[in-house]
Amino acid sequence: MKFDVERKSRAPTLALTSMLDVIFLLLCFFVTASVYSQWESEINIQLPTATSSEEPDRLPGEIIANIAKDGSLRINGAEVTLRQLGDKLARIAKYYPGQAVIIRADRETSYESLVEVIDVCRGAGVWNFSLATANE
Repeated sequence: MKFDVERKSRAPTLALTSMLDVIFLLLCFFVTASVYSQWESEINIQLPTATSSEEPDRLPGEIIANIAKDGSLRINGAEVTLRQLGDKLARIAKYYPGQAVIIRADRETSYESLVEVIDVCRGAGVWNFSLATANE
């Protein structure tokens, strides 16, 4: 005699442990990469050199204004006018009075372009600004 024995089959399972490990590592990578991407620096800008120059401790919320040789102004990779910069800084200074602005001007930028950006910062109520230099 032959008996039919029903075998209880298990439902297929998915091994989530290794997938969670991979997701965690990807999350760590993207968080680290996003912190470094906030430190904007235009490659085509040659900073003036100074003997007292040192690498500052950067904060994630800093605004970095890049002034090219021709006087064009870029913030976060987008070209802006002085008026747009002033409007943006005024809105930010309203909520964050101690907002830091780093001005990165090319060594061949005219002094007038640099003074215009400083004047816009002061007009918007931002007094915490600094000029970036490079080591010799």
